[in-house]
Amino acid sequence: MPIVFDQEIHVHYGQFYVQDQTPFETEMNESFGGQANGLCGAAVPGLLFLITGLHTGQTRVTIEVLDAPAPIGDEWEEVVEASFRPETAGLYLVQWAAEASWTLPLAPIDYRVRYCATGMDRAREQDTLLEGEPLLDRYLLQLWPAPPAPDAVIRETSEQAAYWHAYARTLPPPPTPQERTDRPT
Repeated sequence: MPIVFDQEIHVHYGQFYVQDQTPFETEMNESFGGQANGLCGAAVPGLLFLITGLHTGQTRVTIEVLDAPAPIGDEWEEVVEASFRPETAGLYLVQWAAEASWTLPLAPIDYRVRYCATGMDRAREQDTLLEGEPLLDRYLLQLWPAPPAPDAVIRETSEQAAYWHAYARTLPPPPTPQERTDRPT
């Protein structure tokens, strides 16, 4: 499988992002608005807002760009899918507050995104991972070309995932592009 990123990143407030601009000015609620899943916010064009179990510290992230969906491994406790379309060819994986970013080779086409997680409850229970401590959670983001479709929760086993899914389901859809343009400044 074509792995385009595979390393530890620092998270804070249990989040990291894939986006086509830095910094972004979107609220978390808009990213998850109107969705069934609360782990991979894809409701705002050009942005994936990704939730982790760990509040602060290092976690491992792997990103794969595929031609078609791959089988889901049994090691993944949480699995969600959403549709995503980068608005430009300049896409980045970004840590909290843009402390670091990495270029991702994605074309501005429609993708299906699968976000997989393991260890979310264990990481949330510890909250903060200090330097030198073993990793508690890890994440896989897979993307492949596909037409837009509703987001979905494929597998849910942790209290953390259940909490975030329930939260997302309370949020209204984000403003349309026209509504964003019409906002007073």
